[in-house]
Amino acid sequence: MAACLVCGSFAVTPVLAQAPAAPAQLEQAGKSIETASQRLNSLEGQIEGRSTNDAALTEIKAQIDSIVRDLLKISVDLRPRFNEVKSRLTELGEPPAEGEPAEAPEITDERNRLNAERLQINALTGQAEDLSIRGTTLSNSVTEIRRQLFADELFKHTDISADVFAEASGAFVQEADRFGRVVSSWYSFVWKFKRAALGAAVTLSLVLALALAFSEYRLFGNLIRRSRTRGNPNYMSRLSVAFWSTILPTLALGVFLISSYFFLDVFNVLRADIAPIVQALFGFVGLVVFVSLLATAVLAPREPDWRLVRLSNKGARDLNFAVLMMAVINGLDYVVGSATEALSSPIVLTVVKSLISSVLVGLIIFIVSFLRPVTDASGDPALRGRPWPRTLAISFRLVGLGLILAALTGYVGFARFMATQIVVTGAVLVTVYLGILSGKAISAPNRFGETLVGRRLGQRFALSPVALDQTGLAAGLLIYAFAIAIGLPLILFSWGFSPRDLQLLAYQAFTEISIGSIRISLVGIFGGILLFVLGLLATRWFQKWLDGSVMARSHVDGGVRNSVRTAVGYLGTALAGLIGISAAGIDLSSLALVAGALSLGIGFGLQNIVSNFVSGLILLAERPFKVGDWVATGTTEGFVRRISVRATEIETFQRQSIIVPNSELINASVGNWTHRNRLARIDVVVGAGYDSDPRKVMELLQQAALEQEGVLLTPEPFVIFLGFGASSLDFQVCLFVPDILDSLAVKNGVRISILEKFRAEGIEIPYQKHDVNLFVREVVQTELGRATGAKLPDGDHGQLQDRPEADTVTRD
Repeated sequence: MAACLVCGSFAVTPVLAQAPAAPAQLEQAGKSIETASQRLNSLEGQIEGRSTNDAALTEIKAQIDSIVRDLLKISVDLRPRFNEVKSRLTELGEPPAEGEPAEAPEITDERNRLNAERLQINALTGQAEDLSIRGTTLSNSVTEIRRQLFADELFKHTDISADVFAEASGAFVQEADRFGRVVSSWYSFVWKFKRAALGAAVTLSLVLALALAFSEYRLFGNLIRRSRTRGNPNYMSRLSVAFWSTILPTLALGVFLISSYFFLDVFNVLRADIAPIVQALFGFVGLVVFVSLLATAVLAPREPDWRLVRLSNKGARDLNFAVLMMAVINGLDYVVGSATEALSSPIVLTVVKSLISSVLVGLIIFIVSFLRPVTDASGDPALRGRPWPRTLAISFRLVGLGLILAALTGYVGFARFMATQIVVTGAVLVTVYLGILSGKAISAPNRFGETLVGRRLGQRFALSPVALDQTGLAAGLLIYAFAIAIGLPLILFSWGFSPRDLQLLAYQAFTEISIGSIRISLVGIFGGILLFVLGLLATRWFQKWLDGSVMARSHVDGGVRNSVRTAVGYLGTALAGLIGISAAGIDLSSLALVAGALSLGIGFGLQNIVSNFVSGLILLAERPFKVGDWVATGTTEGFVRRISVRATEIETFQRQSIIVPNSELINASVGNWTHRNRLARIDVVVGAGYDSDPRKVMELLQQAALEQEGVLLTPEPFVIFLGFGASSLDFQVCLFVPDILDSLAVKNGVRISILEKFRAEGIEIPYQKHDVNLFVREVVQTELGRATGAKLPDGDHGQLQDRPEADTVTRD
């Protein structure tokens, strides 16, 4: 088996013989690998015989890529089984060493079987990888052959002489007669035997096209309608009308043409020799209509107010005619080419018709360079225009002469290819550019609300200006994506890509983007995002149902409801994230690296974040306070409005929201006025004059407390004689309220009642008194002595309140 792994042999039978108990999965994998090997051998043999047929090479490449994907899938599918076997061998351990007690025969047999199965999986995986490498190399060789074939066809040289035209002339007469007979016979056949099928195909196609056209005009009619009553429409309106008036009718026509060909083919109306011609004819109609709509939308030959470029009326009409003629010439060249290919006509006809079409397109471009289409300096489009800018005119002449010279010197394929790109790729690029400009204009700040669609959406859904602006941004992004999604395939088609190529490119782009050794699947990522969003929606719905239908009806406390709702939200988000990551194809075991990096980050600078996170979980679980509680912490006091895993929001009595990190609430003392109940004691302090009767005062205070609404009678209010103050006898009324949130109203009521009762009984609430002592110097003392007739001792600077002459001032 080791030799088999080294040489890359694909013999699986010896491995199966060593492991008779191998699972059916391994047997199936071996058969699939053998089948893939045979298919690769067959396809490799077909490449040489079809090296000049691009369509056949495209199909061969698609089959090879499919085989490679199947081989890679085999390796991926075997990996879980390999991990199971490896884990089981680890559990069994190594066999006993020499001199150690022998193990049970069943364990030895199990170990031997698992080792054989592991070797078999390794062999199958190696074979699949070798075959996938071989298939990838073969696919790359096919791509290189197609690239070389395209280059050879593009730069193939043909001798152009009078004999060529003479031969082509004779062949054209014969092939025209033959073409007439083929079409006539097909028409007779269809009219006699396929009349009903033809009618059904056309009817179904018309129904689909009309349904799409009706829907487009119903939903987007205002986007493509040029109102003649609007003078000087703004640039955004002109861009939008130009883009959508090109795209929407073209889409409706495209649906009709594609569905017509599909139904004609399904109902067996088309013969093998007629089908390519009908397909080319439908393509010709679509190309001409598309280019005509685009030219009319941009140039607006009859409506200068809607014109996107600064051209005169005559210049716009001339350019519109020139562009349309180039589209017709290219389309007819494509139809004639398909007809000659379907009828196996002489190659000289293909050469001559491509030469004529390329020369005509080059001649039109050369003539266009001499036009005077630019608007006059006055800006009036009705006046005779000015010539092209010199650089642009020279460029047109060089392109036109280049096409003519390339065709006449024998490089007909190159000339035809460039003429086609000028018409088709140019038209598509202009359309994409219009779409991008339209999306940019719509997504500009505060511009979407000015459009008709924006006004209707705002009225229909009562959207705010901010919501309308965000909707405009989303609409602009959608227009970008739509324009690119329409334009990119058309450009690739014109550059020689087949529908099969685009299918493979799309499949690889969405499933097999490789960055080094990492493979990314856009489909998997989109699926993961979709599952994550669905998980979040399900979590929000469950939170709402649990809170509103279960806990609310069970009269669960609001704080408990908040904690449960928050915990369910985080748990549901985590589960949705895990499901989304798994669906996206990301190995969860690789998250160990992220966890390691996170641990390192915690050690260096995320301690506070983690501390707040863990503190938040503790607060939600322990619930020292809940939403709605009145708490006091440090300098902050107010109501708890929200508890998250990082911080807690406290709303003060001044309606200010304070965000307090959870770690501060865990590590510091927090006062909770409503922790276990809302019952609280409040105190009202009041002073009475020294001439008041203390017993009478206490009686009045007790009466004021008992009469106040909202004061509990059990426990009963009581009054305390606090002591003798500086200017009053101090008393404290202690009373209890059932809800601390009502304390302010109760205090106000008690104070008003006390004041009224004191006034009624003549009890004074004294003001606070202060003694002011005056200190004087010698001059002041001398003057005082003279005024009073008393002599103060020398050097006596004592305090005057100790002498008869000193004044003591008492201020209330």
